[in-house]
Amino acid sequence: MTETIVTSLGVLLVIIGALFSALAAFGILKLDDVYSRAHAAGKAATLGAMLLLTGVFIYFIGKEGYVNFQLLIGIFFVFITGPLASHMILKAAYNLKAPASKRLKLDEVKKDLDGKKL
Repeated sequence: MTETIVTSLGVLLVIIGALFSALAAFGILKLDDVYSRAHAAGKAATLGAMLLLTGVFIYFIGKEGYVNFQLLIGIFFVFITGPLASHMILKAAYNLKAPASKRLKLDEVKKDLDGKKL
């Protein structure tokens, strides 16, 4: 009984993670500037990958009965590198003066960086 609940929870997390990853891919394709695309990649893709790995981790606990430390390392790696990579892409795009969307009304970063070098 407990095995069924744990494996069902793992499968549910895998499905939710796949949906978040698909949403991130859709956002990367449809959004109009590099800042919005990096936001979609940084938030939704990171959450999707973490949910996928967590679902597989829980599935292995329920089905096989052992803890896979490689999956724990993968979850930690995605948790650290996903947002950091997104931040560095955005910083590089801002330094290269990549054009923003016409919807952007206020550049708060420029106001904060007056007199400072990135």
